[in-house]
Amino acid sequence: MRTLIPLLRAARGLEPADLVFKGGRVFNVFTGESEETDLAVKEGLIVGLGRYHGALEVDVSGRLLAPGFIDPHLHIESAMLSPAELAAVIVPRGTTALVADPHEIANVLGLKGIEYLLRASANLSLDIFFMAPSCVPATRLETSGAELGAEDLGPLLDEPRVLGLAEVMNFPGVINGLPEVISKLELFVSRPIDGHAPLLSGADLCAYLVPGIGTEHECSLLSEAREKLARGMRIFIREGSQAKNLADLLPLVTGHNFRRVSFCTDDRHPEDLVREGHLDHVLRRAVSLGLTPSRALTMATLNAAEAFGLKKRGALTPGYRADVVVLRSAEKFEVEKVFKDGRLVAAGGELTVPPARAAIPEWASPMNVAPLDQAALETRVTGPRVQVIELIPGQLLTGHAIVDTPSQSGLLAADSGRDLAHLVVVERHHGTGNVGLGLVKGFGFKQGALASSVAHDSHNIVAAGMSVAEILLAVKTVERMRGGLAVAAGDQVLAELPLPLAGLMSPAPAREVAVAGQKVKSAVRELGCRLDDPFMVLSFLALPVIPRLKLTDRGLVDVEKFDFISLFAE
Repeated sequence: MRTLIPLLRAARGLEPADLVFKGGRVFNVFTGESEETDLAVKEGLIVGLGRYHGALEVDVSGRLLAPGFIDPHLHIESAMLSPAELAAVIVPRGTTALVADPHEIANVLGLKGIEYLLRASANLSLDIFFMAPSCVPATRLETSGAELGAEDLGPLLDEPRVLGLAEVMNFPGVINGLPEVISKLELFVSRPIDGHAPLLSGADLCAYLVPGIGTEHECSLLSEAREKLARGMRIFIREGSQAKNLADLLPLVTGHNFRRVSFCTDDRHPEDLVREGHLDHVLRRAVSLGLTPSRALTMATLNAAEAFGLKKRGALTPGYRADVVVLRSAEKFEVEKVFKDGRLVAAGGELTVPPARAAIPEWASPMNVAPLDQAALETRVTGPRVQVIELIPGQLLTGHAIVDTPSQSGLLAADSGRDLAHLVVVERHHGTGNVGLGLVKGFGFKQGALASSVAHDSHNIVAAGMSVAEILLAVKTVERMRGGLAVAAGDQVLAELPLPLAGLMSPAPAREVAVAGQKVKSAVRELGCRLDDPFMVLSFLALPVIPRLKLTDRGLVDVEKFDFISLFAE
């Protein structure tokens, strides 16, 4: 237990602090102002603001000191990096804590996957907290690698870094009182519970909130965010690699409500983390759109901490943890140095101590695909009209179109003239042989195919392309790598990125993964696709909890009906 006397003496200036920042301006999240003052640290805690002396004194003249940034909702797996390598890329950008939902790895590996992330994220320069996944599987409309009921989640309540229940995606299950959903909510009734209910409104929203669900990161419309904020939810404005809601939702923020709003990244790919940054990028973007730097900083620090009851975080004031970001300016959020618990952990864009690279356990690379041939990917045409998933730029939401059926020799065909491509989901966990088949509009392919074992949330293999032969080659490449991303054209594999950790992550350094990721994206552009992040887009086309139309290994899903529908329209 910490002894208070030395802290009190250092606070009063009766003995030297361990560390004193001198000559800078300290941003105050409680007042929105900055003060030119020393900042004193003792035993990893801030003990005073004023005039101090310390064993170590750091000159920060002309710099702004801010609390470490906190991301309240992020999937480590979407960064495709191990926790240590994720820390290596985002801590130098100013992030010192995050709240992760491990349901991606849990849908592949179950509790073993969560336990792996808990171990791998311990003792880093980044504090990683977790929410127990509520959606393994997310629905009964897909095949996942594992199932976790309330009885499986119970032991996680004793884990100090497990804060509550993660995004409750099965909102129909909540409002209709589905027993397996309600049992999880009841288990975590005294803990924070994250929401995930895109476009839910009115009486259904009220029912959804009754169990204590308190946050929402899925708002895409300003009117939706305003209604949910008015009903007491904390809103996390998301700016990720695929879903970019900041510009649309920033008008939500006012002087009265801004303390109930935070930023999150949710799903962000390594190329974007390396090139643009993490929350520092979101802060720059928010200020460029008109938000004041003081509100932006408060939303990225104190607001996020308070949303999950992370005490003594998110502010630079006595008694709080000394997680300090040294900024060159308040407008550009250029991070010069980062201190974690009063220790220098990053400077000049790099960690002061490189992360240790851990070996991947053999059990963490499962791949169990039933024998697959070209015939399994072909669809006999049974109607003149076909139902098509339409991409919506910058959104996880998809449209639902019905078009004249493209066919060749009686089989469903792609049609580059109408921007229609094959979409395939292949079950990879239990060797069931399930293959979902459909069409998608919006990739812009002229040839070729891409495939990925990152397919939210059950993470089967999802693929799209202009011919079933090319799709088969891409899928087989993913299977050979025991997970990853692949691009094929004709009979050639153009690029690949292995993700051997659960088919979701790589143990390699972030920059190596980013380079490989850029190569697969460049290869996709050779196919005619102009999407900024085609693999991120592809990964969400198998998620049957975000409207309107999605494809799983079991078939085509109308999310608003929460049921399967025929590929061919009646």
